[in-house]
Amino acid sequence: MSAEHTQRLAPFSRGQCIVLGCLAAAPLLERVIPSLQLSSPLRTVIVFAIMALGLNIVVGWTGLLNLGIAAFAAIGAYTFGILTCETYPFQVGFWWGILLAGIVGAFAGWLLGAPTLRLRGDYLAIVTLGFGEIVQDGLKNLEVITKGTQGINPLPAPSFFGTVLTSENNVQWFYLYLAILVVIVWLMRNLEFSRLGRQWFAVREDELAARCMAICPDKTKLKAFAAGAAMAALSGALGASLLSSTGEPSNYDFQISILALCIVIVGGIGSITGVLLGAIVMVGLNVVVLPNIAESLQRNGIGSTSNVFSAPNNYKFLIFGLALVLMMRYRPDGLIQTKKAVRS
Repeated sequence: MSAEHTQRLAPFSRGQCIVLGCLAAAPLLERVIPSLQLSSPLRTVIVFAIMALGLNIVVGWTGLLNLGIAAFAAIGAYTFGILTCETYPFQVGFWWGILLAGIVGAFAGWLLGAPTLRLRGDYLAIVTLGFGEIVQDGLKNLEVITKGTQGINPLPAPSFFGTVLTSENNVQWFYLYLAILVVIVWLMRNLEFSRLGRQWFAVREDELAARCMAICPDKTKLKAFAAGAAMAALSGALGASLLSSTGEPSNYDFQISILALCIVIVGGIGSITGVLLGAIVMVGLNVVVLPNIAESLQRNGIGSTSNVFSAPNNYKFLIFGLALVLMMRYRPDGLIQTKKAVRS
C-alpha cells in the first residue's frame, strides 16, 4: 500500500491531531490555574473555526472569493432561533435545530450560487458582499418573524442523553462543541480526498482544463457554495445556542466575514489544519489572551479600564492589524502551508 493511500485512509493528519489535542487539553489548565477560564471562550473559537472551515471550501478549495459568509451564519442562527424558541410553534429541540439550520443554509448558498456562477474575482466578491448586506437589512425589517433588532431569545442549550447543559457545565459544553468540530474535521478530510474535492481543486487551478476533463465548473461551484453555506449556518446556530440568543442582525456584519477570511488566510488557504490554527490565533487573541492579561493586570493593580493606555483590550485592533501585516510580509502562504505552496 502506497504512502499516499495510507494518508488518505487516516482519519486525521498529524497536524490536525496536534491542534485538536491541544484544544482538548486546554480546559485541564483550569485545574492547575483556577483563575484561568478557558472552557467558555474556547467555545467561541470552535464556532469561528467551523465558520472558517466552510469558507475554506469556497475560497481555499474552489478559488472563489466570498465576502458574505456572515450572512449564512445569520441565516443559520435565525433558523435555529425560529425552530427552537418557545415563542414559535415549532420547538424541534437543539439537535434538530442545528441540523435544519445547516440544510436551510445549504439551500441559501444554492440560491446565491445559481445566478452568480459565471462571475469571478472582484465581481463575485461584490455580489457576496451585497448579499450579506441584504440579509442583514432583511432580518432587521422582518420584525414579525425575526423580532427586528431585539433578536430571538431565549434559545435552548445543548442537551446530551437527556442532560441539558447550563452555564455551570462549561467544560461539558466545550467538549460537546469540540466533538462536533472533530466530526466536521473528519468529514472535511474525507471530502478533501473525495472525487468532489478533487473537482473543486481542479476548478481552482484551471477552470478551462477542468472543463476539458469532463468536469462541469458550474455544478462544482454550486456544490461548493452550498457546502460552505451549510457549515457557516451550522456555526451560526451553535453560536446562537451559546449566547441563548440570535443577537441583533448587526452582529453578523461585514467584520465577521472579514474575520473568517483572515482566519483562512493567516492559517493557510486550503489547509484544514491551518484553518484550525488560524481560528485559535485570531479569535483566541481576542477572547482568551487579552481578557486574561487585562484581568491579571487589574489584580496586580496595574491595569485599569478607565485608563486607555493600560487596558490591553484597547490594543486589540492594533495587534490584529500588525499580525496581518507581518503575516503577509513573512508568511504569505499562511502558518500552515499547503503542499502546493511548499512546492512553488
